Amino acid sequence: MRVVIDTNVVVSALINAHGAPARIMDLVILGQVTPVFDDRIISEYREVLSRPKFDFNQEDISALLDYFEADGESVVVPPLSGLNLPDVDDTPFIEVAAAAGCDHLITGNTGHFPKSVINIAGSGASDLVISPSAFLEKFMGAA
Repeated sequence: MRVVIDTNVVVSALINAHGAPARIMDLVILGQVTPVFDDRIISEYREVLSRPKFDFNQEDISALLDYFEADGESVVVPPLSGLNLPDVDDTPFIEVAAAAGCDHLITGNTGHFPKSVINIAGSGASDLVISPSAFLEKFMGAA
């Protein structure tokens, strides 16, 4: 299953090893879920995870992102016009998810991706944007 993972899910996974985001990262590490990303997403991961307020170990961050880059799927997608997101920093995530034909965009901020934006992005999937817990319910139900 190919997914785009929003930065907030990665951060949450590193903060709480027992929550739904951490379980998603476990699925990535086990090779059951393939993270799809572009350079903008990796840059955002690196910038956010390196913020002093999180106090994450820099070697751990590098190892995680190296893993994503080695075992995930890097794509180059065209920009989508007409997107009007509440947070413009979310643009790469919806562009990659829609243009690369991903199964889901997993985010803790589903409200940042209104249905109108998903329609503009060209994805007919009603569940393209999904919360970590809803993703796990769907994933476990499919297993």
